[in-house]
Amino acid sequence: MAYLGWMFVGLLLGLGLARMFQFLSFTGLSHCGSDAIEGATLPVASLLKSHFSPTTMSEITITERRFPFRMRADIQRTIDDVFGKDIVIKHFFGVRNEYAHCLPSLTDCILESQNNPALSVPPEYEELDIGEGEPLQVLKNGLWLLESDGLNFVVMLSPCGPFGQVTGMQFQVGVPQSSEGTQLSHRFLKMVEDAVARGESYRGKILSLEQSEHNYTGESNGITVHKLRDVRREDVILPADTLTLLERNVVEFARNRQRLSELGMSKKKGVLFYGPPGTGKTHTIHHLAGSLEGHTTILISAEQVGLLGEYMTLARLLQPSMVVMEDVDLIARERTSMESACEEVLLNKLLNEMDGLKEDAEIFFVLTTNRPEALEAALASRPGRVDQAIEFPLPDAEGRRKLVSLYAPDGFLDADMVSEIVRRTDGVSAAFIKEFIRRATQFTVERGDSSCLTHEDLDMALDEMLFKGGQLNRKLLGAGDSLPA
Repeated sequence: MAYLGWMFVGLLLGLGLARMFQFLSFTGLSHCGSDAIEGATLPVASLLKSHFSPTTMSEITITERRFPFRMRADIQRTIDDVFGKDIVIKHFFGVRNEYAHCLPSLTDCILESQNNPALSVPPEYEELDIGEGEPLQVLKNGLWLLESDGLNFVVMLSPCGPFGQVTGMQFQVGVPQSSEGTQLSHRFLKMVEDAVARGESYRGKILSLEQSEHNYTGESNGITVHKLRDVRREDVILPADTLTLLERNVVEFARNRQRLSELGMSKKKGVLFYGPPGTGKTHTIHHLAGSLEGHTTILISAEQVGLLGEYMTLARLLQPSMVVMEDVDLIARERTSMESACEEVLLNKLLNEMDGLKEDAEIFFVLTTNRPEALEAALASRPGRVDQAIEFPLPDAEGRRKLVSLYAPDGFLDADMVSEIVRRTDGVSAAFIKEFIRRATQFTVERGDSSCLTHEDLDMALDEMLFKGGQLNRKLLGAGDSLPA
């Protein structure tokens, strides 16, 4: 009995000491300033209670807004711009709890938990490439204790999405229940909304969407910024009629788009580039991406057509924009040649997106194909989706002469040699001529002479490209069935 009595006394003493330490800790926290808690790992509920005091947690209203995960660069820039100016940061920290599978929400942080409390931790950042000189550091999650015009409030930023996935960034704003608090919450969220709508981090750049490597839903988790080569107007070697058609339907249309809109004309445009492989379709797209001032270029590969809805949301957000889909015949071939319902669903998705654009959407659709005869008639034969088809033919003699001058090193060829190359490359593609010049130049370098090409260099280059590789090699290089003598 004495033994049990001592155990009971020890239990009471332990509970009393625990309550005393809990009281002292809370009392000390309640009376400490931000300098005293800076850097400490503490329960977030206690920090929030101290920040809002004497307002109780039951008098706090939380407003939530979710934004696409891919726009986190603009979200970060808004945070950097807003906080620290009109809004005073009293304390900032990251948030985590030990056992949860996902980050806690602001509501979770308010709740006091003995077993698994939300704790303040150092904030985590990741570096994001937005196509500028230095990557942008973007916050993964954080909670700010803030003050504006004498009113204390909090903002929490965290990833969000279905269980086990991240598809967005979530802002939660906690304010006292008052008209001033409601106005403050709306004002802050409106600033973030406007920043995302401006899309300044990606506007005017060349983009494609990333696909998540951490789940199998195919949802986008970011944006890749591409650096395409600079292609000048004089580097686009096409027949005069093709160039005129291209200029009128793309460059001039963009230049006169506003006036056309004032006259009641649609701002959207669909163009189809078609012709044999290697005739300059992709090369011309690089030129257009650099010459359409103020346009965002969005590149969609055939395997990413499942993200078409996400791409079109981005195109509308960052308009004026140019949406490029190369080898469109891979998903838009004639329905009778399709082998599954999934293929037809992808085709319908493309047709609906092109047809569903509003008349005031400043969006170019540029589609390319090497097999125009295989395209679905609903795409290729209906104005409003494709408004102009532009053929990219094999280069004629004048075109081949310009291509030789474009690709040959300065001083390597005299006029007679240029004429010989033009004669011997009849019926080949621009890509073939480019590789032919490089191959002949390599033979020149290998024999120790880097001053000029010889007839022997040309013969060896043609022999290697046209005969030693067989019919397949000629097809790969864009020589077709022609065999220059």
